Amino acid sequence: MATKLVYVYTPKAPIRFGVYSQAVVVDRTMYISGQLGLDPATGQLVTGGTAQEAKQALINMGEILKAANCNYNNVVKTTVLLADINDFNSVNEVYKQYFVTNFPARAAYQVAALPRGGRVEIEAVAVLGPIVDGALDQKL
Repeated sequence: MATKLVYVYTPKAPIRFGVYSQAVVVDRTMYISGQLGLDPATGQLVTGGTAQEAKQALINMGEILKAANCNYNNVVKTTVLLADINDFNSVNEVYKQYFVTNFPARAAYQVAALPRGGRVEIEAVAVLGPIVDGALDQKL
């Protein structure tokens, strides 16, 4: 049996500048490409530094989530890439405005460079459909 892939695209997030999709859905799992702090209208990084770039990256991610009838609560995993790990706390302050409960699993790394001179890039994995909070009933 073949696996159906759905490619998610919205003009409300920056257009792609390379050979990738904004997001790809496999079954109920959506893989969202790394989002920079690009203004979708201009295609340029927003001004104001790392925190403003993080905010715009998360806004862009939110538009992709909306295009798949999801929201930030559907996100189960993120990866935050930073040009300078010392910016982690300022990015975290912005991040917690979008992820307010049942936080997704997360990794954060400092990298040598990000596309277009960005200071932060955030990618995510989300689960489509209704989300029901639950507890793990068995020990791992």
